Amino acid sequence: MTASIGTPEQLRDPDYTPPLYKAIPLGIQHVLAMFVSNVTPAIIVAGVAGFGFGSNSADFPELLYMIQMAMLFAGLATLLQTITIGPVGAALPIVQGTSFAFLPIMIPLVAGKGVDGLAALFTGVLIGGLFHACLGFVIGKIRFALPPLVTGLVVLMIGLALVKVGIEYAAGGVPAKAGGADEYGGFLNWFIAVFVIVVTLLVKFFTRGMLSVSAVLVGIGAGYILSLLTGVLSVEAITSSWDRAASFALPQPFRYGFELSFAAIVGFCLMAFVSAVETVGDVSGICKGGAGREATDKEIEGATFADGIGTAVAGIFGGMPNTSFSQNVGLIAMTGVMSRHVVTFGGIFLIICGLVPKVGAVIRTVPIEVLGGGVVVMFGMVAAAGVSMLADVVWNRRNMVIFALALSIGLGLQLEVLNTAPGATNALQYLPDTLRILGASGILPAALIAIVLNLILPEEIGEL
Repeated sequence: MTASIGTPEQLRDPDYTPPLYKAIPLGIQHVLAMFVSNVTPAIIVAGVAGFGFGSNSADFPELLYMIQMAMLFAGLATLLQTITIGPVGAALPIVQGTSFAFLPIMIPLVAGKGVDGLAALFTGVLIGGLFHACLGFVIGKIRFALPPLVTGLVVLMIGLALVKVGIEYAAGGVPAKAGGADEYGGFLNWFIAVFVIVVTLLVKFFTRGMLSVSAVLVGIGAGYILSLLTGVLSVEAITSSWDRAASFALPQPFRYGFELSFAAIVGFCLMAFVSAVETVGDVSGICKGGAGREATDKEIEGATFADGIGTAVAGIFGGMPNTSFSQNVGLIAMTGVMSRHVVTFGGIFLIICGLVPKVGAVIRTVPIEVLGGGVVVMFGMVAAAGVSMLADVVWNRRNMVIFALALSIGLGLQLEVLNTAPGATNALQYLPDTLRILGASGILPAALIAIVLNLILPEEIGEL
């Protein structure tokens, strides 16, 4: 296949453009590999706030707009990486999209607040994005503070924080659980969710090429069809959603207002460190797997600038934080096509989808049980990626103590505070609101403990 696209030298060249009839499908393949992951955070945030899947809120149409922004600004941020503007962008085939890493920060900020919670959230995204962009100037100098012990722990914590959401979606949705709906956890809900998981696994491991790469998307599509056959979803609901959505719509700046929240700003700025290091790893992986070389400082800095600026601009219009998608690294290694122009076509496809609300209207008709089956797989993979990063750690007693303490406190706070009923007492009830929100994520306390202990503890410690 690759021989018909170009010579080995051309395939390793980011500036090479394959024939359009092959470049465009290859670009769309990159988008399909991340499509579900990209729109899911918006769906989860809306659901936690109270107007997402499974909700009868009058503000439910706002979810459509958030899905639209997720696609639009993922596409624009991708073009920043591939086309570049001055020093902004790596000029590499990097696909950008909404990051799961920020979800544990966003969930406590909006929980139960409805649309009113979005002003502080998106203001935090804007300011955090600007801070993220500034990291491009120093990214090479701060990498020493974020070894695999720290980054692996953080990624593992992100996955563990999210798996609960996946199970709740598979069982029928967070709003249904809170409202005591009889169908929550019903047989049909679980049957559909498990069906999605099974189809995803079969496609992932028993097919090849573009089909295998898009396994989660195929699984959700199969679950969508099963929902129609079982009556969980009606054709009328699909046509009604399609008819009510506009054929074209532009984004609106500060649609949800502007509200400074110290907790949101600190949370997004701190998570920017993690996202920046993740991008460094992705850029390095793309260069190694696609071109057989190490990434240059200019490429790493440009990618970090694009991450931050893409996030900041998205925040202005109601979009989620953007970062490089790790799925893209494996896809480039598999196809052997290093052309950034291929990914440019994928970015253009995302932009078109983001400007057509009817695309979001179809996405929002996906039953929550179907989405639950898909995100159970995705969130589990996030946790698995953290374990994979931790495999590079030398597990001496020093590192085991750091990991044990950070994980115990971080995960303990996360489970205790987030699982406490609203209005009830919890372990952080006497802290100021800002510290309570940051502590409830579990991720930031765990990361802070791991970073500080890694810097101050001697390399050799005595026997326990």
